[in-house]
Amino acid sequence: MKVLPFTIPVPHDHSIIVQEEVLPHFYTYLHRHAETQITWIQKGEGTLLADNNMHVFREGEIYVIGANLPHLFKSDPAYFQPDSGKEVRTVTIFFNPSGKLSALFNLPEMKAVKAFITQNQSGFKIPDSMYTDIAGRLAAIQHANGAEQLYSFIELLNILSTTDNLQPLSSGSYAFSMTDPEGMRIASVYNYIMQNYSSALTLEDVAMQAHLTPTAFCRYFKKHTRHTLVNFVNKVRVNEACKMLVNGSAKSIATIAYSCGFNSITNFNYVFKSITGVSPRDYVHSYANTIE
Repeated sequence: MKVLPFTIPVPHDHSIIVQEEVLPHFYTYLHRHAETQITWIQKGEGTLLADNNMHVFREGEIYVIGANLPHLFKSDPAYFQPDSGKEVRTVTIFFNPSGKLSALFNLPEMKAVKAFITQNQSGFKIPDSMYTDIAGRLAAIQHANGAEQLYSFIELLNILSTTDNLQPLSSGSYAFSMTDPEGMRIASVYNYIMQNYSSALTLEDVAMQAHLTPTAFCRYFKKHTRHTLVNFVNKVRVNEACKMLVNGSAKSIATIAYSCGFNSITNFNYVFKSITGVSPRDYVHSYANTIE
């Protein structure tokens, strides 16, 4: 698999960059950029990898990704099937408080907004209760120009800065100082695991992606992710299982377990509960109760 640069440049011909995309699937490589990113998922579903944490994302959700936070919106496998007919649709706003907008963010009146952005570098999901309001504001920014667009953007940031009890997407901060070579190496490992989680992954195969011996790789991976390889692979597999359990894509828990790479239903049940805190069956029941 080709490894692209870890730090992706974003065009700087505008103070606020608004990007609308309609694609067969999301960008497939872990990456980062200096801009803070607000992404409105109008169509599509999959897994959001933010730093070393995973989150299921669905259509109709909005995420804020902090500056230099390694991230990847990974589309579900169905999007990569030949002639799937599926597509993803997003509207994303990129902005850099330390770039062309630095004069704006250094104004005394923007002190609270700037502090909010700084304190939430780990990113967060917009609360469901705010979705309609924030989606409308994003649409207004998307279709505005010039001073009107800047005004709408400031209004959006002001609303976000008054939001409480936000849950960070990432629990760590090590990645903010990660060099590009380190990021590219970790990205190649993450990409390999995300693409091959349903297969029997060996330490030797994964270590090869980082061009390290198995022993050296174990130390390296734990240092940079705070996970063992087994723990991270299990989190990827359980995350995929969670999606399958609630979307009805498989008829039995056993089928889901084996399709996600587990070699026994007993092991699957044990790992699933250790990560989510509940059994697969209870997870399904809990989800069903939340949507009734």
